[in-house]
Amino acid sequence: MHLPPIAENCRPQSGSRTRAADWSIHSIGAYPPGPGKAPGVRKRSVFTLLLVALLGLLTGCSREPPEQALRATIATMQAAAEARDSDALAESISEDFVGPEGMDRDTFRRYLAVLWLRNREVGVSLGPLEVELVDERANVGFTAAATGGEGWMPDRGQIYRVTTGWRIEGGEWRLISARWEPTL
Repeated sequence: MHLPPIAENCRPQSGSRTRAADWSIHSIGAYPPGPGKAPGVRKRSVFTLLLVALLGLLTGCSREPPEQALRATIATMQAAAEARDSDALAESISEDFVGPEGMDRDTFRRYLAVLWLRNREVGVSLGPLEVELVDERANVGFTAAATGGEGWMPDRGQIYRVTTGWRIEGGEWRLISARWEPTL
């Protein structure tokens, strides 16, 4: 393939050339202030930058909505129960917890320890959560299917109707009461 020769005036020229005055219209965007720049553009751009930074800080410092935080706490407790981790489970239980028949926090931990000794494998599946928020307290109702056994296949299972009470303590949701009844 044969290409046509390059014209002499299209080749790069070395050496210094004097520049003619530039009378073209410039953008008022990214160029520094000077001739052709609209007045006040710099102030507006600084103000806009500060406003965007402030909005970024405000959204970065926002907290998780209360209901979402409560749902996350319940999911963490479910995972801790399945992992048989009583310390992680107890982190979300208030010191003044009250369960069925006057069960307190320590009795509840012992109750779970007995269940975990009887069942090498534990499974907990929760139904939809019915959350009712009132200021810094909440009531949550749900069904829970608990399974357990010695091997990979559960030997036992029970479905419960669970009603729980919650309170915000130190910025975190804590379980303050629980009641469960077998349904099947």
